[in-house]
Amino acid sequence: MSSIRVQTTQNVTLEYQVASVGDRVLATIVDNIVIWSWIIAWVIVFSVLGINNESALVVVGIVLVALPALFYHLLCEVFMNGQSVGKKARDIKVIRLDGTTPRFGDYLLRWILRIVDTGIMSGLIALVVVLANGKGQRIGDIAAGTAVISTRPRQAAGALAPAVTEPGYVVVFPEAARLADHDVATIRQLLHKSLAGENYLVLHELATKVKELTSIRTDLSDEAFLRTVLRDHAHLAAQESPYA
Repeated sequence: MSSIRVQTTQNVTLEYQVASVGDRVLATIVDNIVIWSWIIAWVIVFSVLGINNESALVVVGIVLVALPALFYHLLCEVFMNGQSVGKKARDIKVIRLDGTTPRFGDYLLRWILRIVDTGIMSGLIALVVVLANGKGQRIGDIAAGTAVISTRPRQAAGALAPAVTEPGYVVVFPEAARLADHDVATIRQLLHKSLAGENYLVLHELATKVKELTSIRTDLSDEAFLRTVLRDHAHLAAQESPYA
């Protein structure tokens, strides 16, 4: 599985695994099943209720069937932190290439260009662009500055292992030195648990608490911010060590 390097606004480089084409195709299939299940369910309801008024049927059909199906992907990604039901099932999500949390405008642009990506030639355009691009991007992602990545934890690295920095590492947040060792251990554990359980509310609360403790102000996404703080603290602690 290929990976991409994300250069954040704080000049921090983060590495993510790109969502595989197979996962994206399966996610799309799951999403289509959800959409068509919704449509079929309402068709059955209309039949059972025996609604014969064409005007009422059109209005109700547009409000309860057409609009939810049309805006499904946009609403899901906005309210599910860059995921749809299919993406969540396949452990993939949308991120911005500058490390910040995608904005509504980013999701909107992706949704609009979905017409080109998947509405023409049954998704063949999106498939070709993703394969050729190598960054998990279809046309909508390229325009919005986003990519689709895998959220599965990497098996090669110990998730709870202390962060290790390279000799030339530049500290982004010197305020990380204010954190005690037990604080850092707690942050590392909660970060791992929240990501493994896809509990982004806990992740946000953790990031907010760390910002309060350190007085750090940043527009990095919660995950990128916490990982950066852990690396900064590890680097600063190594510099202070008498064995450094």
